Amino acid sequence: MCGNNMSVPLLTEAVTVSAKEKETAAVIFLHGLGDTGHGWAETLTEIQPSHVKFICPHAPSIPVTLNMKATMPAWFDLMGLKPDTPEDESGIKKAADNIKAIIEHEAKNGIPPHRIILGGFSQGGALSLYTALTCQHQLAGVVALSCWLPLHKTFPSASSGNKNIPILQCHGEGDLMIPPQFGAMTYEKLKFIVNPDLVNFKTYPHLSHSSCPQEMVAVREFIDKYLPRI
Repeated sequence: MCGNNMSVPLLTEAVTVSAKEKETAAVIFLHGLGDTGHGWAETLTEIQPSHVKFICPHAPSIPVTLNMKATMPAWFDLMGLKPDTPEDESGIKKAADNIKAIIEHEAKNGIPPHRIILGGFSQGGALSLYTALTCQHQLAGVVALSCWLPLHKTFPSASSGNKNIPILQCHGEGDLMIPPQFGAMTYEKLKFIVNPDLVNFKTYPHLSHSSCPQEMVAVREFIDKYLPRI
């Protein structure tokens, strides 16, 4: 049956924060490397509109090359954090397919893709960008926090052609993990893939590789704009 989460592995254990009234929209939010969906679910609850459901899946635990092959929650393997570092192409594509399966599941259960925002932080933000840009469905938007675009050299040809997708990019100017220059480079790339008027890049002075209240205000405003109550 459509409501069976067992057919979508990531949904089985995902943290789902139900809406306070009839659910007419959803935000799927992906955590960063080594994290789980719990922390972000708690943060997002503070900015949750009453008609929007939040889904925060947990990444599977896999060996991560960047961290000496230590096993930890990761959406895909990371070899390094530089623009020219080799990437885990098959892992990225598999992870994107798993997120697309959640989108399909929600669509079958009454929330159409154009009422779904995909978002994430760091590696999760990177995956949210890649997934949205290669998804056959037009999503409501993307929230990309402190991240980059995976397999950036494959775009714009890898794009599904959904040029009118709104994207909110946020990055801390004091981020030493994913330098703000990476965010700026991603922003410039995105303007060639989608309608540049729909890409908004916000930076925050002194903010490290984390979030801040001002950033969450921007995320809430983005959700309110693109997932209005109906």
